[in-house]
This record gives sequence, structure tokens and C-alpha cells, in this order.
Amino acid sequence: MALRSFSDYRVLIVPGLHNSGPEHWQSRWQRLYPQFERVEQDDWEQPDLAAWSARLDRARREDSRPTLIVAHSFGCLTTAHSLARDPQGVAGVLLVGPADPDKFGVADHLPHKRLPCPGILIASQTDPWMTAEHAAQWARRWNCKYIDGGALGHINAESHLGDWVYGQAQLQTLFDLAQSSTRHRHAA
Repeated sequence: MALRSFSDYRVLIVPGLHNSGPEHWQSRWQRLYPQFERVEQDDWEQPDLAAWSARLDRARREDSRPTLIVAHSFGCLTTAHSLARDPQGVAGVLLVGPADPDKFGVADHLPHKRLPCPGILIASQTDPWMTAEHAAQWARRWNCKYIDGGALGHINAESHLGDWVYGQAQLQTLFDLAQSSTRHRHAA
């Protein structure tokens, strides 16, 4: 699947714990779309919500184009935390296989209301990091479109998704939602 032009948008890849290895769909997307940028963390083995969010904040400020964020696992929590502090410039978020904030003791540090931009949250029925039911609760809380991805484990390299064409289609949907939201704001 070839995504339509994102030339007016910036796409940031926000991995979770341990980063995303070469066979993870996030890494494969970066090879398919070299303009996508990865937010690097100082320590991929120690998820630190404040430090990881600060790194995402810095990365977001490096470019003035509207940004789409593609997050996985703890990267989803990082993204929500960053947006709650400063939504400026983020046009949409694709949150995939979010980690359960209760497992990391960070639920109280995350927004408990709608996110300031369109969002799609994809969860798995067999994710060991967060139940589908809990993921659906967070999707409702954040006003994200919720997608039950089926039995995909943690939606990572071990899920054997390859280039994950379905996920790319959801990124395209997010792009369309972001454009529609921007047009709507400008018309108001």
C-alpha cells in the first residue's frame, strides 16, 4: 500500500519500551517512508514518562509542519502525556497496542479527557500489556476511534505483521481525519 502524499505533514514514530527492532512494523514503515522520523530516547530500557515526553516535546518543536504521531506501547502513554501538556502542532495520533498505564504507575499523569486532536487507538484481544477492555476505556476517555485488532499479541515484531498494510490504511484514515479537522477549524 502506498500512502498518499504527506508532504505538508510530518510523521513522528514514537516507539515503546526497548525501541522497535528491525522487523517491527514501525521500523518497516520507516524503511518504506524514509521521511518518517523516529523519536529517540536516552534509555529505551527504563520507561520514564516525564523524560520520554520531554524528548517528544523537543522533537515536535523541531519542525513547524502539522504532525501526525504513530505511537506504540509506552510510546502511546508518552504521546498522550505530551499532548496534555502542549497540543500545539499535533494534527492526529495513531496509538497502537498501548501499554497499561496502571502497570507503570502513571495513570494519574495521563489526560483523563478527550485529546486535542483526532486519534485512532488500535488494541489487540491478546495483548499481554493491556486488555482490550481497558484499551477501549482509554480510547473512550481520549475520544479516539477504537479498533479491535483481533488476536495480534502486542502488535509488535512477534505478531509477524510485516509492513502491516492494515495499520498503514489506518494512518491514511488518520491523515484524512486530520485534514478534515483542520478544514473544519479554519471554516469556524
